[in-house]
Amino acid sequence: MPSASLSFHASNPLLLQQFICLSKWKLPGLLAEPCSMASDCGSGLFCGNCPPTGNTQPICIRGQVVQPTSIMKGLPFNKYSWLVTHNSFSIVNAPLLLGVQRVTFYNQEDTVTNQLMNGVRGLMLDMYDFEDDIWLCHSLRGQCFNFTAFEPALNTLKEVEAFLSKNPTEIVTIIIEDYVHTPNGLTKVFTAAGLQKYLFPVSKMPKNGEDWPTVTDMVADNHRLLVFTSIASKEADEGIAYQWRYMVENDCKYK
Repeated sequence: MPSASLSFHASNPLLLQQFICLSKWKLPGLLAEPCSMASDCGSGLFCGNCPPTGNTQPICIRGQVVQPTSIMKGLPFNKYSWLVTHNSFSIVNAPLLLGVQRVTFYNQEDTVTNQLMNGVRGLMLDMYDFEDDIWLCHSLRGQCFNFTAFEPALNTLKEVEAFLSKNPTEIVTIIIEDYVHTPNGLTKVFTAAGLQKYLFPVSKMPKNGEDWPTVTDMVADNHRLLVFTSIASKEADEGIAYQWRYMVENDCKYK
């Protein structure tokens, strides 16, 4: 899945990845079956070697993140690196809720729930005013169209709420590419999803590059959802943090 590593003015990032390699008899389908190329494998699987099992022939495998907090505990939140998916909502074979064939680019194969279950801890979501609601769209020119729309943002945010409810020690970050101009639109949709109780308050976010609270403290306070917007004015208007006051981004170019 297209992804990025999220850093909050961080140093000494920890991010490990392991591959789950199982012999063929353990699971049905294409997982662990022989392959020669990625197209031989099912959705969400990759064709690769698994040396720890002694297999010399490539098999279909799934990557799974090892959470950095399982390696070293008690550090400030910004001392870890967290796996983030780009356009987390732009999912192949997502239902056509508007009955119109979608014309856009896709970035993910897993549902948002499965992304979170597989170790993703940050979601990049593009939110727009659309159909008298707030929708997730992979669009252009700052406008959502019926052929670029995926689903109401509320649906995805409810998936996040369900994950946080079932996993009381996990922290999730949402980064919004924000095209919502409805007054208090973001506040309303996060409230409707039942996420307000998890929000990390802007008033407690560190300033001037200071460390964030420890993960342990964030969990104890139930401040387990960080939300950032690309619109600076919403920090004052809605209490939603402006992304570039709190994080940095590096460029990655392919040759």
